[in-house]
Amino acid sequence: MSTAGGSGRPRVRTGYGVVEGRTGPDGTASFRGIPYAAPPVGALRFAAPAPPAAWDGVRDAGAFGPTAPKVPYPAKFAALLPDPEIPGDDCLNLNVWTPAPAPGARLPVMVWLHGGALTRGSSAVPVYDGSAFARDGVVFVSVNYRLGVLGYGLFPDAPANRGLLDQIAALTWVRENIEAFGGDPGRVTVFGESAGAISVGALLGAPRATGLFAGAALQSGAPEVLPREKVRAMVRRMASLLKVPATAGAFAATALPDLLAAQGAAMRRSGPLVAGPAFGLVADPDTLPADPLEAAAASDVPLLLGWTTEEYRLWLAPTGAMKPMDRLGPLTVALARARTGKDRAAVRALRAALPGAGPAELAGQLFTDRLLRDPLRRLAGARRAAPSFLYEFGWRSGVPGLGACHALELGFVFDTLHVPESAWLAGPDAPQELADRMHAAWVRFAVTGQPGWTAWDGNGPPMVFGGPLREESFEPAVTPPVLPGPC
Repeated sequence: MSTAGGSGRPRVRTGYGVVEGRTGPDGTASFRGIPYAAPPVGALRFAAPAPPAAWDGVRDAGAFGPTAPKVPYPAKFAALLPDPEIPGDDCLNLNVWTPAPAPGARLPVMVWLHGGALTRGSSAVPVYDGSAFARDGVVFVSVNYRLGVLGYGLFPDAPANRGLLDQIAALTWVRENIEAFGGDPGRVTVFGESAGAISVGALLGAPRATGLFAGAALQSGAPEVLPREKVRAMVRRMASLLKVPATAGAFAATALPDLLAAQGAAMRRSGPLVAGPAFGLVADPDTLPADPLEAAAASDVPLLLGWTTEEYRLWLAPTGAMKPMDRLGPLTVALARARTGKDRAAVRALRAALPGAGPAELAGQLFTDRLLRDPLRRLAGARRAAPSFLYEFGWRSGVPGLGACHALELGFVFDTLHVPESAWLAGPDAPQELADRMHAAWVRFAVTGQPGWTAWDGNGPPMVFGGPLREESFEPAVTPPVLPGPC
């Protein structure tokens, strides 16, 4: 049901109560901060998500809800990656943008899972504004989920992969409620970047997520699980700092600020290029019984997969790590080879492809191959039941040193280059034409299951955005459907 509230305030009845959103200047409607699960506090802090409580009357959905508890980015990364923090317990919430908040519209749906190494990020990042998707005929949903030790700490007395269970609960809410917002629950595409893409990969292999989506896109993240001991080691490190047992019961009894402080201290020696303890998804007979890469390969949903040309620059450039790596010369490359398992032929191929590349760039590309390009290519090449579409984002940032780095494509996919926070990574004067083309591809994928280029056949380059295109032509997004008026 959709009803009119006050001026510019559409109302929709969900399974838990009525929400009142806002109509934007472009005529699309947004509903923010809608709970899809109960607040994870007290006995629920380390439990599987529970249903939210129903409410009487009309719930205001005009502002983002609380973000999941997290530790802030280090200063050098915080200057590049916006990460709003909104206090409150009711952090298991989601947002909906729609061009037609009415049950009869039956529009395709896109559900966004944010990145942030499963320890940071939220749906309130301004770059993730869903207005452009709604403008182009898609119902867009963005999700908050538990992070860090709350979502991914491994305990003997709590379910594993709680952040993944949160995401499944949000997708279940979408299946049960999105029709009232104009969406089609049978045409859901789930997509994410970095940790969000890793989450999408896990959803492809999670039995509880079966049937909740019909397409998926993985941006700069490959399906993976961490060794259970690696995650347990992070919990033990925190327990030692807190001087409590490494159990969910003991951690639940600890004040949240103390818990986050211990998490921040324990994470200082962790990162995408470090082999130490970390938070992440683990193999688990209840939530993730199969290897997610193998499960994704066997899945029957179309996949959109890709990476940026110089992912590693976001991991290395802000800290100034590339200069000392270059000074170490061949030792840097040798260490990268040892860490990634690459042979000398791989280094020779990189040198041929990147004339003049220094040791830091060669090492960074080896890590990018190991973490992203190799597993995503293997995944695409192994699939038989549904097509895979590969892309590479090659446009180089206007911010010195960042190049075509990790997360740079986000403002282009969301068509939010006008948002000031997009310039934190992209710099000034990012090309709107490229955003038009890339955003159109994601919309087309949600609408038709094809982004506008040929599925990957195991050979040749991917579609390149911001670099030379393949010989075939890129097709623009389909014309958005004619939308019904509000009922």
